[in-house]
Amino acid sequence: MRALTVPPTTRRPGMTALTRKVADHEERNARMVAVLAAARRGPEEERRRAVQHVVTEYLDVAEAVANRYRSRPQDHSDVQQVAYLGLVKAVQRFDPSRGGDIVSFAVPTIAGEIKRYFRDSSWMVRPPRALQELDAELRAAVAALSQRLGREPTIDEVARETGIPRHQVAEGLRCAQARQPVSLDGPCRMPSDAEGATLGETLSAPQDDFSRADRSVAIAQACRGLSARDRKILRMRFVQDCTQDEIARACDVTQMQISRLLTRILRDLRTQLSPELLAA
Repeated sequence: MRALTVPPTTRRPGMTALTRKVADHEERNARMVAVLAAARRGPEEERRRAVQHVVTEYLDVAEAVANRYRSRPQDHSDVQQVAYLGLVKAVQRFDPSRGGDIVSFAVPTIAGEIKRYFRDSSWMVRPPRALQELDAELRAAVAALSQRLGREPTIDEVARETGIPRHQVAEGLRCAQARQPVSLDGPCRMPSDAEGATLGETLSAPQDDFSRADRSVAIAQACRGLSARDRKILRMRFVQDCTQDEIARACDVTQMQISRLLTRILRDLRTQLSPELLAA
């Protein structure tokens, strides 16, 4: 297996920091393009090693692109891994025979991979694609308006800025809340609540479940008096949510017979339940 050959770099004395940075960038690009070009003429293993070498050389570029998205709620290490994946794809697609700059080619690919990750993987409740695109447009508009106004813009102001109807703006802004759910263990910020209370502690059910538990026990006892076929029909209809036609095929009877059987079974169950439970 041939070793990768990397052209030597040159430094000219008397360079400023900026010109030295530009020169270093151009030299690195020339060296890496030469590595990829030489490997294209070799075996598959050599091409793979060349791609690995160039990817390792440009890891700092992937990290710089990933750092643009540090303000997002997603774990930055995950975003960084996605950026590395985008860099690998960019190097694999780069055509050294056309020349060009590897960084200029790689950055859009890396950024696109990160944006695709946010689009596909960062929603706790994933909305339709149209709402995701609307969310991206509104976030850019809200950021620009917030900087210009010095405060968070209203829905009407965002609608005027973007030309999008108000009801769609409101829907898009609500859609953004699906990215990160509010934790029930998080502190409640309502001023009237006790200090240190969590959001979960301020929520209450409209009623307790004791009556529901009583009904479940009474119905279970009533079902024990049914035949095995009647219990099967009830289970298929109300637990498995089967249609009458599906139950009829499973029981080898007609759909009309299943309808009559269900009517009779429910009538029998009602006779075994107290009026209080039936009224609940």
